[in-house]
This record gives sequence, C-alpha cells and structure tokens, in this order.
Amino acid sequence: METAEIQGRSVLERFRLDDKVVIVTGATSGLGVSFAQACAQAGADVVVTGRRAERLVDTVALIEDAGRSGLAVAADVAREEDAQRIVESAVERFGRVDVLVNNAGIADEGVPASRLPSAEFQRVLDVNLTGGLRMAQAAAAAMAPGASIVNVASIMAYTTIDVPATAYHASKAGVLGLNRSLARQWSSRKGIRVNALLPGFFPSEMTDVLPLEYLQGRLVMGRLGHPEELAAALVFLASDASSYMTGAELVVDGGFLLS
Repeated sequence: METAEIQGRSVLERFRLDDKVVIVTGATSGLGVSFAQACAQAGADVVVTGRRAERLVDTVALIEDAGRSGLAVAADVAREEDAQRIVESAVERFGRVDVLVNNAGIADEGVPASRLPSAEFQRVLDVNLTGGLRMAQAAAAAMAPGASIVNVASIMAYTTIDVPATAYHASKAGVLGLNRSLARQWSSRKGIRVNALLPGFFPSEMTDVLPLEYLQGRLVMGRLGHPEELAAALVFLASDASSYMTGAELVVDGGFLLS
C-alpha cells in the first residue's frame, strides 16, 4: 500500500475489508467459521473450503447474513490439485483473491512419540504444513500487490501441554518457518504481506478433548478465549490496518505463554 493511501484513510477504515475477496480454509467448524463470518462482517466476500461439504453450507449462510457473498468449495488442502481448484473457483466467481487465511489443520491422535507411526506424522504435516504451502502458492499466483496471507499456527509451536501431539507441534513450528520464508521472498518481490496468527485455547473440536481444568490453571486471564476475540486479530492481519507488518507472529493466548 502506498503512503498516500495510508495517510488518506482513518484508522477504522483501515480495518475494513470492503469488497475484498478472502479465502478461508478449514471453514467447516470452530475458528474457521468465526474467521469467515468476521471477514464478511468487515466487508469481504468469502470463499470457504473444507472436507465436509454439508457444513460449508452453514458457513456460507453466516456470510450472507452479514450482507456479503459466499462460495463453498469442498476440498482437501492435502491434495495439490484441490488447492489449485479452490483458487480457480474463487477467481472464476469473484475475479481475484485479496486475502488467504491458511486455517485448515488437524491433530494427531495423542500417541506418544515412541509409538507414533510415520504415516500418522506425515498425515498431519500434509494438511497443516504442506497444505498451507500449496494454498499459498496457488493464491499468490492470483494476488496483486497489497494482498495478505495469514497463516494460522498455534502457541503449540512454542510450548507443549500434558498431551502427546508430536506431529501437531512439529507442523505448527514448521508453519512459523514457512511464514518467515514466504514473507521474506514475497513481500518485496510480489507485494504480498505474510503473517502468522498464533491462537491459544479457544472452544473448538480440537480443544474439546483437552483437560480444560489444567489449561485454565495456566491461563493468566483465567479463561478460554472467545472465537470473536481471535477473529478480530485475524481481521487486523488480513486488513490494511497491519500494512507495515510482514513475517510477524501475533500471539492471542490469554497469557498462556507467560505461565
């Protein structure tokens, strides 16, 4: 974004996503749904994708309730051809892509590292890390300067809890390395900002299986986060409000990393 454009807009205007086209992966439940809804509330048309097609219908309904257009693309980001198809569908419907929210993610099944099958480790990396790269590559080819990629990592890239999740931890640490590399390569050459969002613990299918009493004991703020609190941070990174940020890692964790 040029300096004149930045100086000519109010602070609140810069948080808007008016008429931008956003792709949100992993938008069938939990945080992905909140991200898609928040982007629509900020003024964007939103392409949502995930493996459970029937749930995408509900997410599109939330986007339309916010007064914007939604498009559901059932796909698996672990498949290279699906990543390309998602972006092609977005361009066919809306003409461009302005923001990619790399949110799709899965966790391993809680097996100790000594017994973790290599196939299970690879399965998690294929979605959480390789899938993110494939989506970024496909989206960047359709993006113009000023676009934004937000890679959803996790505070589990920095720490652990008393639940074995070797593949998940490794994949999210890898997302941070990918984030820095893409930012370094694309921000100057392509004009695409690339930043990472690191959630702590929010209600979702993943956190439903965690020991919440143990987690809350480590939360400085004494509670889990609300999805809307994380979605607001996502809109910040997606929008021109963060126009001088790239390669950054924004932690939203209620103080968990302080414990």
